Amino acid sequence: AGTETVKRAVQLDVASRFQESLVCYQEGIDLLLRVVKATTDEAKKHYYRQKIAEYMTRAENIKKHIEKEKQDGKYHKQIRIEENATGFGYEKLFHEYLTEIVSEVWVEDPYIRHVHQASRYLYNFLRFCEMLVKGPCKVKKIHLRTSYDEGGGRSQQITVLEEIKQSLSNYGVTLSIDFSSSIHDREIRFNNGWMIKIGRGLDYFKKPQGRFSIGYCDFDLRPCLETTVDFFHTKHTNKM
Repeated sequence: AGTETVKRAVQLDVASRFQESLVCYQEGIDLLLRVVKATTDEAKKHYYRQKIAEYMTRAENIKKHIEKEKQDGKYHKQIRIEENATGFGYEKLFHEYLTEIVSEVWVEDPYIRHVHQASRYLYNFLRFCEMLVKGPCKVKKIHLRTSYDEGGGRSQQITVLEEIKQSLSNYGVTLSIDFSSSIHDREIRFNNGWMIKIGRGLDYFKKPQGRFSIGYCDFDLRPCLETTVDFFHTKHTNKM
């Protein structure tokens, strides 16, 4: 298994898919280290140790390359979330990018509203805000740009967003809300230079089977809808 994993790492490396390659190198090295511990053949141990040293050197070089791309504002990572996949709660998806220096966040999503009374859109935004409040970032400002609810749900949408705004103020966080009738894009930006585009916005989770089913409260256990998430790093993040 270790050999096959590092073979895949090399293939991805050659294809310049460095982020995926790094993960495979790390997994392959771990598997090969287990082989070294388990084997009693000294010749095989020596061979595996040599290969492990080579892969570790390459993995370290890839790490440096990725870090330089981040610093140069050229970094791009893409995650494809498969239908019914789990383990993609907001904390898991965003934790790598929510560094301690993040103090301001911009959210652009046209569906933070009660679409046909489907209040999960607003609950999703609330859970996203909860993640920001928990840290480790020190968020002080959140900017939301969305569209008005259609029909009779507008007043309820405004009431809920005002309640979220008031609740955030208790934690020293200011929420500003801007409504647009022409908004279509879905985008999240952090003031440390990260920009995230999610095909479905914050609403990439399936509806739970029931209010007392596994995954109702813990989004890591909630099955997902198929979507693509793109992470970009730029040196200068423009406000929406």
